[in-house]
Amino acid sequence: MFDTDTYELKMAAALEHFEGELRKVQTGRAQASMLDGVKVEVYGTVLPLNQAANVSAPEPQLLQITPFDPSNIAVISAAIRNDQSLGLNPSDDGRVVRVPIPALTEERRRQLVKQVSEKVEEARIGLRGARQDALQEAKRQKDAKALTEDDLKAVEKEVDQLVSNYQAKIEAVFKTKEQDILKV
Repeated sequence: MFDTDTYELKMAAALEHFEGELRKVQTGRAQASMLDGVKVEVYGTVLPLNQAANVSAPEPQLLQITPFDPSNIAVISAAIRNDQSLGLNPSDDGRVVRVPIPALTEERRRQLVKQVSEKVEEARIGLRGARQDALQEAKRQKDAKALTEDDLKAVEKEVDQLVSNYQAKIEAVFKTKEQDILKV
């Protein structure tokens, strides 16, 4: 019989990637995960920020970055400032970098919802890709006489059910994030 587990893992990975991308979206509250995509060049190597410094959110509107090596403070500030998608302006006092998180305007909230909608579509594309792979493999097995016509229909039904379940999960995560963004 046809095993859908590998394709379900691909769908779960698409959902997990989507959730990871949503954690990076600013909601007006400081979250250490907002800086997960920031890379800094220290000691001739490009590292994720969380490997060169400790990132915390001591206040709802402030991120605090404490570098493991204080000589890297300027590089860390520059990396955050140069990441245009964040739109943040860090300041440092020689020991720590403070990043104030500006309050979101209504227009910016709408833009963020639109960005999140694009990420929803990317996640759906990932689901469709896994579905396509599963159906192609099932057809290949049918052509090789490993599956019957009835088995193929059952596999198609099962794969479509998996896709529907994961699309519902993506939609639920999106609705939660949308409410979080639009909440003043």
